[in-house]
Amino acid sequence: MRGTKRGLKRGHKIGYTMTSTVRPFGLAGAGAEAVLEAGDVLLLRESFFAVEVAERRLLTPSILDGSSKNVSFDPSTGRMGGTSATGEAAELLRGMLARYSRETEAFVRRACPTYADRLRLGRTSFRPAEIAGRESSWRKDDTRLHVDSFPATPVQGRRILRVFANVNPQGKPRAWRVGEDFEGLATRFAPALRTPLPGASAVLHALRLTKTRRSPYDALMLQLHDRMKEDTAYQSSAPQMPFDFPAESAWIAFTDQVSHAAMSGQHQLEQTFLLPVDAMVDEQRSPLRILERLKRRRLV
Repeated sequence: MRGTKRGLKRGHKIGYTMTSTVRPFGLAGAGAEAVLEAGDVLLLRESFFAVEVAERRLLTPSILDGSSKNVSFDPSTGRMGGTSATGEAAELLRGMLARYSRETEAFVRRACPTYADRLRLGRTSFRPAEIAGRESSWRKDDTRLHVDSFPATPVQGRRILRVFANVNPQGKPRAWRVGEDFEGLATRFAPALRTPLPGASAVLHALRLTKTRRSPYDALMLQLHDRMKEDTAYQSSAPQMPFDFPAESAWIAFTDQVSHAAMSGQHQLEQTFLLPVDAMVDEQRSPLRILERLKRRRLV
């Protein structure tokens, strides 16, 4: 493997479980869907996407607008945000992000045929700035182990499937920590997670703090995200496996399920997809069904 495992830490406290695993695509011993639903990360040593010669000028932090950590792109409208690029550079950037979105969608449809007709295309992003050393609040600090949850765009129980590509032109890897499996971490934090008060989601939506109403599931996932990040003891002692994703590689994971932290790296592309729970091979592995079992109630 071109990626490098740099050791595996196992916690000794009750409730700690095995970490997720990074598996080479095509050698996982099962269909891609089953591996992803088990909470593992699939690695493509050779990415399906390559930056074109003319696009290499975009691989610089100066493409950001100074207030954002990434350039965002909406494939449905072509709108970009977070960039200082104008004129020809803006069109070149838009073209690269649109091409990454198209090629990523085609790849996921091939790799996960069970999901193909149920995937909903989400946002595309480009992250040209170095992660290591970036100042951030603990809540926005992606170097802390967390699972993904969207504060302003509730997913209503749908899965968050993300495809990443390391396009670093200097050959530098993107270093992650991959944490314990979702059922283990959810069981650990569940007693502290509280379902929202009746009417809370309507108030947030009326105030335009959320684009749609936040379900109890979304509220619990946001709390889980925050409690993981603010717990410094958990960050240091939880089971975790460091892994370097090499330049010119790509990887795919359900990031609402895989506990992960990005420690260092520069120049990454990412595409988000949403998938209904009932489109899974085994929906009982979803964070929604696990949290429903732990809370003994429906959450969407």
